[in-house]
Amino acid sequence: MKIKKIWAVIFLFFSCFIHSLYGIPIITSTENQYSTYYYQKKGLFEQLPNTEQEIIFLGDSITDGCDWAELFQNINIKNRGISGDVTDGVLDRLNEVTESKPAKIFLMIGINDLARGRSVEYVLNNIKRIIKAIEKASPQTEIFIQSILPVNPDFSMFPHHVSKSQEIIKINNGLKKICAHYELQYIDIYSHLTDKEQKLSPDYTNDGLHLTGAGYIIWGNILEKYIQ
Repeated sequence: MKIKKIWAVIFLFFSCFIHSLYGIPIITSTENQYSTYYYQKKGLFEQLPNTEQEIIFLGDSITDGCDWAELFQNINIKNRGISGDVTDGVLDRLNEVTESKPAKIFLMIGINDLARGRSVEYVLNNIKRIIKAIEKASPQTEIFIQSILPVNPDFSMFPHHVSKSQEIIKINNGLKKICAHYELQYIDIYSHLTDKEQKLSPDYTNDGLHLTGAGYIIWGNILEKYIQ
């Protein structure tokens, strides 16, 4: 029995290590369990004061990785990205996002769902749920749906993510249809960051998934007219 317990502990340790390494939230047998970092950030966001005319950037590590307020020199911008987050995670923390009745929300989410084996349809259905929840809680908020970014499988650091190029294209096509249906602004970031092979350009990434500063500058230039 002791040997079995030892192996169980070893398995749990390596499982946590792999999930942490690849930015995948740890899901336990209890429903709605996410990473420790998720709860740290969610708790912080809930303690921070609401302000008027907030512009919310909502998403995962790709959103989390930029200081948007400094990039745009705009104190109304709030970063609500959480590394490793998924569409379910966004749904479970939307109350904090909408309670300030923000002026605008820029959403980018879904790549971690794909890395965990969620289907294209699952991601799109959850994004529709996010849109409906925002519109119900804060009808005056402008919602901007951003494409999922390209990935580059030439990098090996995030194999579960960078192997999802075709699924990303399908999701982005689905997002265009969703935006047309809900009369929302779809913002194509994807095509501005690809190389000739439709991969995330090495000019803008050093791990095949996340952006370097140059990538965020491109992204910021695309969004500038929507921030004003």
